[in-house]
Amino acid sequence: QVQLVESGGGSVQAGGSLTLSCVYYGITTRTNCMAWFRQFPGKGRERLARITTPDGRTDYRAAAEGRFLISHDNAKNTIYLRMARLKPEDTAVYYCAAHVAEDCFGKTLDTDFPSWGRGTQVTVSA
Repeated sequence: QVQLVESGGGSVQAGGSLTLSCVYYGITTRTNCMAWFRQFPGKGRERLARITTPDGRTDYRAAAEGRFLISHDNAKNTIYLRMARLKPEDTAVYYCAAHVAEDCFGKTLDTDFPSWGRGTQVTVSA
């Protein structure tokens, strides 16, 4: 059974940085699509970035382009999201998601990802 556990959220001032981590368990397939989403109160989940493991191909949505960096550590079974120049409008719950046994081609919506962590809160103050 796949389990994803996020950490690294917290409170930061505008302009600051945070790095989120997502440790995954139970994934035994070589090729997988891992992603970071976020959710604002009362809204649906917004995809930020995807990475195909183990080859490391990445792509970003506009909200993340240039400020966020997704990466993967094969040895630690961990996905990271490095966030820089944070803004108050980045305040949200951030989730790690996985679609195992396939790459990220065509996987754009939250419904394309069967496995989810519980999320970690990020709060950015002005």
